[in-house]
Amino acid sequence: MTLAVGLVGAGYFAQFHAEAWARMPGATLAAVCDPDRAKAEATAARHGGQPYDALDAMLAAVPLDILDIAAPPPAHAPAIRGAIAAGIATVICQKPFCGGLEAAEAITAEAEAAGLRLVVHENFRFQPWYREIARLLAAGVIGLPLQISFRLRPGDGQGPRAYLDRQPYFQTMPRFLVHETAVHQLDVFRFLWGQPEAVFADLRRLNPAIAGEDAGVIILRYGDGRRALFDGNRLVDHVAANPRLTMGEMLAEGTDGTIRLDGNGRLWLRARGDLAERQHAYPLPSQGYGGDCVFALQRHVITHLMQGADLENTAREYLTTMRLVEACYASAQEGRWIAL
Repeated sequence: MTLAVGLVGAGYFAQFHAEAWARMPGATLAAVCDPDRAKAEATAARHGGQPYDALDAMLAAVPLDILDIAAPPPAHAPAIRGAIAAGIATVICQKPFCGGLEAAEAITAEAEAAGLRLVVHENFRFQPWYREIARLLAAGVIGLPLQISFRLRPGDGQGPRAYLDRQPYFQTMPRFLVHETAVHQLDVFRFLWGQPEAVFADLRRLNPAIAGEDAGVIILRYGDGRRALFDGNRLVDHVAANPRLTMGEMLAEGTDGTIRLDGNGRLWLRARGDLAERQHAYPLPSQGYGGDCVFALQRHVITHLMQGADLENTAREYLTTMRLVEACYASAQEGRWIAL
């Protein structure tokens, strides 16, 4: 059985989607749609499928099992409604999901009422280092978990040309660091650490060339005393051959030791009392984006459809992460802890 996939969007990040579908067992990229037909044609030429410049035309011409939406947020809801009308069973939609919480809640309810399987393409939790950290935590490698922290340091946010070469719309987003970037780590914290009970955020804008915040600290509080810390600054970098591979560094600490993620995707373990770390070997793909996390998420959906495996990142579940984002902004505005 081979599932037919239609890709909506042929921009910068959509190329990672298309490349992953092109080598996905059990799936084939059947069609690509973008308002810029030249982009759709170029993507189809590289990765397969028929090019279209209108979603309605693609849905009418090509029978699809999956619609993968890798277009900007204003296109999300119309594309999802198009999939419902066309009888497509599964939709994967990029983030920021529908641009905001209210619109996301509405389209999630519409999808559920129509029986549409709707998954949000939140891929950071599928990065191999986080899957391995989750396994190590479950195995009790650091004992009782106490705190976890992530330092975001991509180093791409300085000067008047910040972000213009890759994703220029970053400059005009009124909400940037949390809405576009920290949301990944908040979802990772939920994946590794569970749901917090409260959040405190201190956000600021350092580069006057952009509209939104580009630095800040977020603390997640858990009922059992644990804490999670996000320390983000897009102007400064970290030690990494490619600063965008991990986007920063993580440290998980417990009663019996620590797990450290470095900027090259390597994991380091240290037992309590030891004076040195030791590297922990694990499979680390070198192709694709961010440890091949786009492929891993798409494969996760295919495995669910073909084998019935549990499905992560459903739209309904992902609304919890989006509510956490809103709580961060409320905390920063009001200067207080926000209960979740």
